[in-house]
Amino acid sequence: MKALRKILIDGTKKGETISKNIYGHFAEHLGRCIYEGIFVGKDSPIPNVNGIRTDVVEALRHIKVPVLRWPGGCFADEYHWMDGIGPQEQRKTMINTHWGGVVEDNSFGTHEFMELCEQVGCAPFISGNVGSGTVREMSDWVEYMTFDGVSPMADLRRANGREEPWEVPFFGVGNESWGCGGNMCADYYALLYRHYQTYVREYGGNKIAKIACGPNIDDYNWTEVMMNRCHSREPLINGLNYRMDGLSLHYYTSPGGPEGRGSAEDFDTGKYYHTIHDALRMNELVVKHSAIMDGFDPEKRVGLVVDEWGTWFDVQEGTNPGFLYQQNTMRDALVAAVTLNIFNSHCDRITMANIAQTVNVLQSVILTQGEKMLLTPTYHVFDMYKGHQDASLLESSVETNTIGTDAFSIPDLHLSASQTKDGVIHFTLANLSLDIAHDVSCQVGGQTVKSAMARILTGDVDAKNEFDATDRVKPECFDDITISGDHLQFNIPPCAVMEFQLHV
Repeated sequence: MKALRKILIDGTKKGETISKNIYGHFAEHLGRCIYEGIFVGKDSPIPNVNGIRTDVVEALRHIKVPVLRWPGGCFADEYHWMDGIGPQEQRKTMINTHWGGVVEDNSFGTHEFMELCEQVGCAPFISGNVGSGTVREMSDWVEYMTFDGVSPMADLRRANGREEPWEVPFFGVGNESWGCGGNMCADYYALLYRHYQTYVREYGGNKIAKIACGPNIDDYNWTEVMMNRCHSREPLINGLNYRMDGLSLHYYTSPGGPEGRGSAEDFDTGKYYHTIHDALRMNELVVKHSAIMDGFDPEKRVGLVVDEWGTWFDVQEGTNPGFLYQQNTMRDALVAAVTLNIFNSHCDRITMANIAQTVNVLQSVILTQGEKMLLTPTYHVFDMYKGHQDASLLESSVETNTIGTDAFSIPDLHLSASQTKDGVIHFTLANLSLDIAHDVSCQVGGQTVKSAMARILTGDVDAKNEFDATDRVKPECFDDITISGDHLQFNIPPCAVMEFQLHV
């Protein structure tokens, strides 16, 4: 008889709250993310509200997208916000030098983005231009968006049709300043951050979390420098202070080699294990960057903001290389599952994360083709995991075996558990094995399980949704569960993600 794999969830040991913003998204002026993906214009035959696709908005509302980062990415540090306001026919055009060399007509600007956030019901996360912008430009943008009094920028906003200010709870001071945002060293950017953030003013009741550009992958020196120079809240001589509420981290799962990043759709077992192994490295990065932050900030006042993460493969053949369009398979779903489990487990330090990107770019949750739209396997993981939003992390563990290859070994099971305010225990489990199912016994310590509901997402590892088969990969109800007191038993098939809701 095959031994049961054991899961232990301690219903009496609650940890920190898993911020809903860990389930955030990212939309850049890159390829077909904004134009065609989100924004089609008011005159489009595709159903829209003020130019914003209705089907995309409905899909994002369904997964409770909490926060959306915009306008970049690398694009942010060449974006001049005043080019994107006022009558659309009068807006300046520019060349998107980072992504495909295409013409950007600025028809989607500040007002359109804020409209998108209002339709989706999410918070805006604005990325400011440090690389090619000025302090005054950044200051004016914050005033334009958030000031309710009489001022040149507030009056300009009203003249452009918006009487009331918007709430802007998150503002990023530059993006990838170590690379496309200016090729700066850590010491130089730290001084620039202190300078620029001074003029990210808080007007009225609008409170802004200021997010600094953090490290690329494992640049631990960058984290050390930023925490040393920028985390203080002590008053300065003039009575003001400098503040860093978040430090970003960028890490992409990109299992490449001399031949390139590899195909998003055509891959062998070795490349699969390589991909999952690289995705699991996120835990190591978070642990090591957090340890440095703890040395300066033991109270964990500064959040680690993983505002770019996801898979990055070769672009789909026949598409613009600068558009970063790739398909999305069950492999991507498993990457999303383990990554979100990792973020949950570090919710004492991680306050936000933003998958790259929302539509038609990299690890998208949505793909569009003209009037057609499909939901990717990654989308369905976000749907299955939304119960973790603002829930309390529960202490949990799962028995695992090591699978994979000599170079890229991984655990076969991966788990996260939480409890909502109304007492429902939610746990998510991924079986990373490609060919072995597992009988599982789950004990919920300190609780009696009255009922359980579950869903499962599974299929061949290269299974994907296509525009002529949009529901090939989707969650299904799962009811083959045996409950006895504080135990439940079930079987998880290979290459699968499961979510459970336990009423105790």
